[in-house]
Amino acid sequence: MNNSINNLSPLDGRYSNKVSEITELFSEKALIKKRFIIEIEWLLFVLNESFYETIKISKADINKINKFKNNFDHTYARKIKSIENKTNHDVKAVEYFINDHFKKNNLQKFIPYVHLGLTSEDVNSLAYALMIREIKDETIISINALNKQLKSLSSKYRKISFLARTHGQPASPSTLGKEILVFHKRLERQTDQLKSINPMAKWGGATGNYHTILLANKNKDPVKIATKFVRKFKVEHNVVTTQIEPHDWIAETCHALIRANNIVNDLNNDIWMYIANDIFILKTKKDEVGSSTMPHKVNPIDFENSEGNIGLANSMLNFFAEKLPISRLQRDLSDSTTLRNIGVAFGYSVISYKSTLKGLQKITPNKNKINEELDNNWIVLSEAVQTIMRLENIENAYEKLKDLTRGKNLNKEQYLEFIENLDVSQKNKDYLKSLNPKNYIGVAPKLK
Repeated sequence: MNNSINNLSPLDGRYSNKVSEITELFSEKALIKKRFIIEIEWLLFVLNESFYETIKISKADINKINKFKNNFDHTYARKIKSIENKTNHDVKAVEYFINDHFKKNNLQKFIPYVHLGLTSEDVNSLAYALMIREIKDETIISINALNKQLKSLSSKYRKISFLARTHGQPASPSTLGKEILVFHKRLERQTDQLKSINPMAKWGGATGNYHTILLANKNKDPVKIATKFVRKFKVEHNVVTTQIEPHDWIAETCHALIRANNIVNDLNNDIWMYIANDIFILKTKKDEVGSSTMPHKVNPIDFENSEGNIGLANSMLNFFAEKLPISRLQRDLSDSTTLRNIGVAFGYSVISYKSTLKGLQKITPNKNKINEELDNNWIVLSEAVQTIMRLENIENAYEKLKDLTRGKNLNKEQYLEFIENLDVSQKNKDYLKSLNPKNYIGVAPKLK
């Protein structure tokens, strides 16, 4: 954990240990590194594609340039930031840093081809495509860890009957495992959708018309050239753009993550209520304190922490999805600051998944409470009774059961007496007598 208590953002302080795996993926250093690598790769691509005129580059020079690229470290990043402080332009700072290195290492003849035919947004577009893909992939790892736990619990609790509730009122029984399975399946689907969104980048110059690439090589199709380069990074080339890639795919990513987050938050709320109603109890930890004044308390803090962090994440993701696809005319700069904060939303999301996972590892079913609720609610079998009555063509079956049961309750003895006096076949009468709130669970244990 970061030892500093002076950080403005809790992601860099209190929660730094929970987001360490993604911090490097969307830091300022990460953005600089991506820009640097892209510039070098483009230079080598230009030289290999014989732009403008044939430039001979030896194997030794290629090796020197690749070594320079592969040795990127914190020192490189600091030097580039130092140049940016003078130029007030982050992408140009990368170009100047490369040029300075080339001057000092007998590579100066290649300087004219650094950043050839590009606008800054070409580089930024591809850089963010790579960064978002990486942080998305890492975030999915955290989602999958949570979902693995949900699958495990759904299997572990698949035969534990409990009183389900609709509108907060007693309803047809279910199993704890099946209800957890619902969240597992929902989260699995949204994770698949999140995975399916391909990153996109543009490479068409100042207004997206490939002016400079065409000038640099009039004998080749500039669109094909740009597409070939972008695909080297396994990124989809958005061919028709303005100066900026319109960010629609980023909005899609944000919306998919919001849906995943909402599922996790729905789970948080249900588990919280199950704990509040003693359906689940929380395992105690010897040295933990629940309340500063009430020693007995064990609080569902992990689910509450997750809920708060999801709120923060989704508020940002909603803003990104609404803001980023909108840009005045061929571009304005309002997307620039916004893009830099995308990693923050992913960070809060990852914290929420880890908190929910931690909470799930602390819960255990309270079988005494579960059985007590079932025993006290034989009334939920009225659904089965009226279904049998319908099947035997008894008129107004639903209405008759409603009059008998609505706002009332039945114990076991009253239920059995009612069934005994019911005008149905003996076979169905025996079937209804065999039911109880614990076994009236349909195929819940078999659902996968």
